[in-house]
Amino acid sequence: MFHVLTVTCAIGCSLVSGVFFIFSVCVMRALGTLPPPQGIRAMQAINVVILNPWFLGLFAGTAVLCIFSLVWLIEQNAWPPRTGPLAGSLLYLIGVVIVTRMFNIPRNEALMAVDPESADGATLWADYLKTWTWWNHVRAVAALAAAIAFLALS
Repeated sequence: MFHVLTVTCAIGCSLVSGVFFIFSVCVMRALGTLPPPQGIRAMQAINVVILNPWFLGLFAGTAVLCIFSLVWLIEQNAWPPRTGPLAGSLLYLIGVVIVTRMFNIPRNEALMAVDPESADGATLWADYLKTWTWWNHVRAVAALAAAIAFLALS
């Protein structure tokens, strides 16, 4: 049963990494070519649409599975614990979930509150394109590293 959990975690981490990768290398670059008001409006729309059952189920579901993996490792009371599931779970929970909560969501909330036509909007957008995308790179790499850890180190 733990093998199924490990493979499922790896698949979830891989899919989340792919979503973040596409945002970093395609979506954000495309939005950066638009005039700031258009880029802001497009990203505001994306930030609404992304909160759907498919993405949230994948993102949060993978987090829940990683927590189950950690609980299973603790319940087994084996030392040392299985390196792959331990590393994969921590990489996903810290590098994806916590980074999202601490760095990406606050930037999304600030962008949602700004007037796309304002000077403040243009200033925020210039910073958003750099910092949000940088933290998105972190999330993509962390999710991919988690997937690799689940598969390679188990």
